[in-house]
Amino acid sequence: MLERVRNIGIIAHVDAGKTTTTERILYFSGSKHKAGDVDEGNTTTDFDPLERQKGITINSAAVTIDWGEHQITLIDTPGHVDFTAEVERSLRVLDGAVGIFCAVGGVEVQSETVWHQARKHGVPCLAFINKLDRLGADFAGCLQQMKDKLGIRPAVCAIPVGQASDFQGVIDLVRMKFILKDADDPTHIKYRLADLPEGHQAEAQKYREELLEAASHASDELLERVLEGDEVSEELLVRAIRAGTLSGQLTPVLCGSAKNYHGVQLLLDAVVDYLPSPADRPAVSGVVPKTKEKVERKPSPAEAFAALAFKTVTESTGDLVFLRIYSGELRPKDEVRNSTTGQSERVARIFRMMGERRDSLEVARAGDIVAVVGLKATHTGQTLCAPEAPIALEDIRFPEPVISQAIIPDKATNETKLADALARLVRDDPTLRCRTDTETNQLILSGMGELHLEVSVEKLMRNPGIKVSVGKPMVAYRQTLARAVEVETRYIKQTGGRGKYAVVHMRFEPLSKQRVEEWAAWREEQGEKPDPNNLYFVDEIVGGVVPGEYIPAVEAGFRQAAAKGAKYGFPCVDIQATLFDGKHHEVDSSQDAFKTAAWECFREAQLKAGLVLLEPIMNVVIHAPGQYLGDLISDVSRRRGEVLNTSLDKGRCQLHAYIPLASLFGYTTELRNFTSGTASFAMEPSHYAPVKEELADLRAAS
Repeated sequence: MLERVRNIGIIAHVDAGKTTTTERILYFSGSKHKAGDVDEGNTTTDFDPLERQKGITINSAAVTIDWGEHQITLIDTPGHVDFTAEVERSLRVLDGAVGIFCAVGGVEVQSETVWHQARKHGVPCLAFINKLDRLGADFAGCLQQMKDKLGIRPAVCAIPVGQASDFQGVIDLVRMKFILKDADDPTHIKYRLADLPEGHQAEAQKYREELLEAASHASDELLERVLEGDEVSEELLVRAIRAGTLSGQLTPVLCGSAKNYHGVQLLLDAVVDYLPSPADRPAVSGVVPKTKEKVERKPSPAEAFAALAFKTVTESTGDLVFLRIYSGELRPKDEVRNSTTGQSERVARIFRMMGERRDSLEVARAGDIVAVVGLKATHTGQTLCAPEAPIALEDIRFPEPVISQAIIPDKATNETKLADALARLVRDDPTLRCRTDTETNQLILSGMGELHLEVSVEKLMRNPGIKVSVGKPMVAYRQTLARAVEVETRYIKQTGGRGKYAVVHMRFEPLSKQRVEEWAAWREEQGEKPDPNNLYFVDEIVGGVVPGEYIPAVEAGFRQAAAKGAKYGFPCVDIQATLFDGKHHEVDSSQDAFKTAAWECFREAQLKAGLVLLEPIMNVVIHAPGQYLGDLISDVSRRRGEVLNTSLDKGRCQLHAYIPLASLFGYTTELRNFTSGTASFAMEPSHYAPVKEELADLRAAS
């Protein structure tokens, strides 16, 4: 039954304990006889050799377990900001998420990022405060940070008994019982519900009252019982918390220590009790490719088949394509239509994934997350549907790369093999870009950060016969106009036969942040995506001085010229181009002539208006012992950074700053050196800002 299915993701900052929590979930569900350990490199979801070598999650991995009468498909996602695409595409297809928070670190920067990603996709979440046995654990402090930084209304369903070295277990506030672990059980499976421990009754009662108050926002029946002083049944409380979670009013908060097997079983109960099944989610909407008519697919096996490909993994025997099935059924040998490309595909086999292991399925139904083989031309973000009932679902959007480096092939490397391997790498990871610089003939690989590029190159060199070295990463700068300008360009040539004639009079304006947002909102109203480089074209031609059939050519010429700026070879961004006058010739005008005229017009506009060079700015959060705060502030200033705020708490400091990406290469090593390895930092792309030319590394410019 669809109501007994849960599709959830584990999301968090790096090192919050996502993979360890996943291992304990697999163990308690009976899917593993021995729980794996990240340090030992034997976890189910981190099966890639690179993940085991580095001790971090790089690729999102799916596992499916049974918990009671429910089937839970769980995706363990990376916590490092460089691999944010893995989180993005997972959240796009999940019904619920579990945010893991370190009781020592609190709400760290990437935790905040992925939480808001989940909210953007409308994915209901619950929170698990982990590592309560660690020195410095602070349950109340972490909870307060969740309120302040995430803006949630917590429904605290469990509290710890003791913290750090005194941690003994958790109290279930729904049943008002202490979950007592059997100290003599080497399997860590045996627990019993005991009375509340001495000294914790008052605290438990306080949190219980707060839980009832929070849950009353989602249930009038519960509110009446609380106001009248009546007993609230466990069933009613669970029902109210579930309603509040599905509506986004509440966030259930659980706690424990996954490494020491505390609180995980209660977390699994909460996943079943509070997070949605596919049947609880709204019907998925899309359009009929040819007519653009809006259509919906309800989460039912009886509906026509529709699925979204959210990940591909290239293998020697063919692509492994991960699908979220939104409606209908899929069987091996079925023919499906890729509505994005219009091609027909045939599914060879269907698998339910268990990390590296694959279990064959004879049928996959609405609500399932599966992997299939046999598809030859289906990529991330594309829709598969029944041929007789076409639908195109919304694509998955990914952030643009912010860092690049040169790939230098070894002399013995076969160029054809290298090109094929790079194509597969880029196809599997939508945040990677690969291009050949036309000026230098260098291969340029662009990604989300140094670690992202490092891992990608290591994956590349797994291919037999491929050996490469890398150059220093280069920053992905952008350009925009310094001021608004009007330019008239006359492109007139007579060569004896049919000539070339096009006159365009255009206005080019740099767009403010407000104007960019207005354009994006307008495009969204029209059912179109915002332009990734914020280049917008306006047609103000009156009286047909430039015939309508030439207008698209003018826009194409402007966009072609903007792809590589006049002064440097970086793309131009944040510009509105307005065609308001021009002339044409009945015989000599053509689309090519108007395209060339617009190209020359914008190149001239850049020289006339002047260019502003823009550099990517990173949102950086640094954690370190308090004595280093002064040094950190000085170091940020040295890197042309802007300190936004600082805080000191329990001997540790946190510094939040905007720092140019160009100043952050090698920062991990330098930070570890001057703090004796006691500091950590996380960064994510924030925005672009002007930079003086003399401060920019312009080696990549043409």
